[in-house]
Amino acid sequence: MAIPAGRYALGPDDGTLSVRTQRTGAAAMAGHNLLFHVTSWEAVLVVGDDPADAVIEISADGGSLRVQEGSGGVQSLSDDQKAEIEQTVDNEVLKGEQISFESKSVRAAGDGLRVEGDLTLHGTTRPLGFDVAMTGDGTLGATAVIKQTDWGMKPYSTLFGALKVVDEVEVSIDARLGA
Repeated sequence: MAIPAGRYALGPDDGTLSVRTQRTGAAAMAGHNLLFHVTSWEAVLVVGDDPADAVIEISADGGSLRVQEGSGGVQSLSDDQKAEIEQTVDNEVLKGEQISFESKSVRAAGDGLRVEGDLTLHGTTRPLGFDVAMTGDGTLGATAVIKQTDWGMKPYSTLFGALKVVDEVEVSIDARLGA
């Protein structure tokens, strides 16, 4: 289904901006693959009759990631452990910084859009591309893989490096377009 022309303002009330991390290292069995939801974000999507005229801007508060689930690991994550992870991400990984994306080019790709633009993360701006699709129920979806080291970030590790977060992190947005 093609994305209808219009201006759309999206945020947490319209859908979910999520981040998925995976674990690696000798002690990976002790850690968890994590699913975070970004609780403070906004996106503006302007789509015209010509996809090349589309504009997509996204901003997110780097201090608003909340752990939704942790899979794997020796035991389930407690609420206290989730809060500790969130604090670590805020203080040591993202440092509460604003994250932003601005499209530079958009083109039709099947029934959706191929978006190329600039992601600013951790004080570094680099190109990022991803596909945007829309389902029959009016839900817009996009997923991008971000390699942390490309933005000057050192993937988090603990236990003297025996437990690490994989460099590639998956970021997804699923949101229902309003009228």
